[in-house]
Amino acid sequence: MTETKPSSTRGAFIVVEGGDGAGKTTQLDLLESWLRSRDVDCERTREPGGTPVGERIRSLVLEHGQGEVDPRTEALLFAASRAAHVVQRIGPALEAGSAVLCDRYVDSSVAYQGVGRGLGAEKIAELNGWATTGLQADLTILLDVDPTVSHQRRAGRDGGPGDRMESADDAFRTRIREAFLSRAAGEPERYLVIDAAQDPDAVHRQIRARVAALLPAGTGLATQEAPDD
Repeated sequence: MTETKPSSTRGAFIVVEGGDGAGKTTQLDLLESWLRSRDVDCERTREPGGTPVGERIRSLVLEHGQGEVDPRTEALLFAASRAAHVVQRIGPALEAGSAVLCDRYVDSSVAYQGVGRGLGAEKIAELNGWATTGLQADLTILLDVDPTVSHQRRAGRDGGPGDRMESADDAFRTRIREAFLSRAAGEPERYLVIDAAQDPDAVHRQIRARVAALLPAGTGLATQEAPDD
């Protein structure tokens, strides 16, 4: 299948996914900096969050001390945050021609709630398709990392237990990883799967090359980059 590019007037929607400790923040920082250095207008955001209502929902579903949040409630809260995010921020930014860089999107709900919590991948995908009115990322970058490595990285960060998702056990994190890889295998033209155990600069170079090929002509990046550019 041929890769679909955004139109010349619509911005590119790029999502970075992966388990906790995969290096999403580092790669988003590098990608945003590189795009801005090439005068590409960017909108950086995250999920859950990205809007005032989304940030309040984020605290409800991620922070400890909020009381019991059962899997079904968790899934609905994530979908509600995402619905507001698409209407209030992602959609308008894309229509304005900005490249939207998002930390997590629908794949996270399918992986964490659909598979990890056992609610069913298809049900969660359908719920979020409705919540987002079917808006898909033009490119989803999956930073794949072994749960053992991610655990070591998180422990080295601050030594704390992490949020509700980060503090899950290894079996849960293994299910998440398998769910992400399954999603990517089903639509390889929309995903870039990278071994996140590599050096961050090596990961960034692979991301940069794919993003350069994705962006519309006229941005100055719509060609394959030289490896050392």
